[in-house]
Amino acid sequence: MPQPQQQDQVHPQANRDRLIVDSLLKGEPSEQALVELARLHIRYQGFPGAREIQRDLQLLFQQWGLTEETLFATTREIHRAGRAYKHLRHGEEQQDWS
Repeated sequence: MPQPQQQDQVHPQANRDRLIVDSLLKGEPSEQALVELARLHIRYQGFPGAREIQRDLQLLFQQWGLTEETLFATTREIHRAGRAYKHLRHGEEQQDWS
């Protein structure tokens, strides 16, 4: 007996993330862009929905010649050096773990 199709879920941050992904698609793989790609990749990996965002994240991996391993190695170094989210002014750092 076939299993029923599970309906895709809507991620609560999808609208905001869509804007970020669109910006990444138009830009270059700067350190900040790589940090954002890694963050969004982790957020949507295995998420049952947001298929368009997931496809666009994979497209960015292809366009920028990245694998998950190389992206994570690079962004770990960016974080280790304290350069991730440096664009935010002191006191305004916002963690987004949803």
